[in-house]
Amino acid sequence: MLTPPAALHALLFASGEPLSKKQLAAILSLTETEFAAALAALAATLQETGVALIETATEVELRTAPEAAEFVKKLRETELTRDLGKAGLETLAVIAYQGGATRSEIDWVRGVNSSTSLRTLLMRGLIEGREDERDKRRTRYGLTTEALAHLGIARSEELPRAAELRAAATAEREAADASV
Repeated sequence: MLTPPAALHALLFASGEPLSKKQLAAILSLTETEFAAALAALAATLQETGVALIETATEVELRTAPEAAEFVKKLRETELTRDLGKAGLETLAVIAYQGGATRSEIDWVRGVNSSTSLRTLLMRGLIEGREDERDKRRTRYGLTTEALAHLGIARSEELPRAAELRAAATAEREAADASV
């Protein structure tokens, strides 16, 4: 059985985003005092590991330690200098030709999980995520002006065969929505 600090570490690592202190204490069945002790123990354990416990009044999150910033910067730079690759270009094409797409739509077209490609495109500023108008729980990705400039066009309508392919994608989406 995990100790409270170890369980807290596992939860924060698994989430990858800030979590509410109240939520964490409830999940771990800890009192406020026990939770504070678990946080302190985890913070002490993480010292000199390259990972830091970031804490606000209401939330807590795992992040890279400030001392690791130089190494993280080098990692990000190498990611940004790499070629987009086939997967990134396919993902960018799906977003461009559909006039925006959700991750599930991209995955369906490509037939594989596209989360890594989406992350790369987001990091490079080629796409941006917005709330999907049809389903507020999803994110719809669209091209940025940086992507248009990278492609050498002023509007996505200037893509080769854009109108034809968008019409086909819209018809297919409407047919899928109607069958649900």
